[in-house]
Amino acid sequence: MATTPRDPDHVDANPHAATDGPPLRPLPWPVRWLLLAFAVLCLVMGIIGVIVPGLPTTVFILMAAWAAARSSPRLYQWLWNHRLFGPLLRNWAQGGKVSRRAKWSAAIFMTASAAVLWMGGARTWVAAVASACMACVLVWLWLRPEP
Repeated sequence: MATTPRDPDHVDANPHAATDGPPLRPLPWPVRWLLLAFAVLCLVMGIIGVIVPGLPTTVFILMAAWAAARSSPRLYQWLWNHRLFGPLLRNWAQGGKVSRRAKWSAAIFMTASAAVLWMGGARTWVAAVASACMACVLVWLWLRPEP
């Protein structure tokens, strides 16, 4: 059975293929190469973030996808269809949705990071500012819709 774009379970391989605006001009090659380098750097940081607690993954993968969409359709398609990163990108593209698992993971790691700051001998103002920033991010994150 073929799926149609009106099918709620249908996921387009490239959600940015049809836009309402005028067609974009191709970027000059130096800009494309810089964006590709940025995409690869963000992807590497995102992969490291999967392994290292406290280093974010989501923001780096979102930035990698943004830069890859403008510089390397092949890398963008790889990210979009990736087993781990694809669902994250598709959820974000469908209204900025964040999974409950990602929310809990972020909350746990930010709480642990704040505890390390407060108990680890950081200056009081540094721990307070960092904790306040993390609290603001957590409030924003928990207000995001879920898929």
